[in-house]
Amino acid sequence: MGVADFGGEVKRERRGGTRRRKKMRRLRYRLDMTPLVDIAFLLLTFFMLTTTLITPQVMEMTVPPERTQVEVRQSELLTLRIRQDGRIFYSLGQDAPQPIELKDLRTLAVRENVRLKNRLITLLKASPNVPYGRVIAVLDVLNQAELEITEQLAREGLKRERRFAIAPMTEQDEQEIAQL
Repeated sequence: MGVADFGGEVKRERRGGTRRRKKMRRLRYRLDMTPLVDIAFLLLTFFMLTTTLITPQVMEMTVPPERTQVEVRQSELLTLRIRQDGRIFYSLGQDAPQPIELKDLRTLAVRENVRLKNRLITLLKASPNVPYGRVIAVLDVLNQAELEITEQLAREGLKRERRFAIAPMTEQDEQEIAQL
């Protein structure tokens, strides 16, 4: 029912005359998203349950039993005060407080501990309104200094005994550092 041309192809004749063919409507493809959502939630749940959650970091501090008074030589006392704006001040013995940057605190702690042959007591006083992160930063610097202090004292044949205390900031402390 067709006519062959030179290429061997068969052309089909159109039946029904000159009538126009109806255009076929394209069927729309519909994607059901329900299984995809189910799988997404299953994966989310799986990874949440199997992932190691961030554990809170705890700083160990040994708190001695509460005592009313402890006798300390003023020459062996390094007092660190943190003002409510985050500035740090230090004083040795009864010297007047002097400002110090956080980056210089480690050097000071190492120098004074080695100079006093491990008899230095570090006293930290923080204003009640000081940002918590600032106090932690000071404690971190003091902890980092411990390794260097221990090494230097070991060279001199001494064993490191850390002496550290935290005390509340008094009104007198606030007045001393307020004008600096």
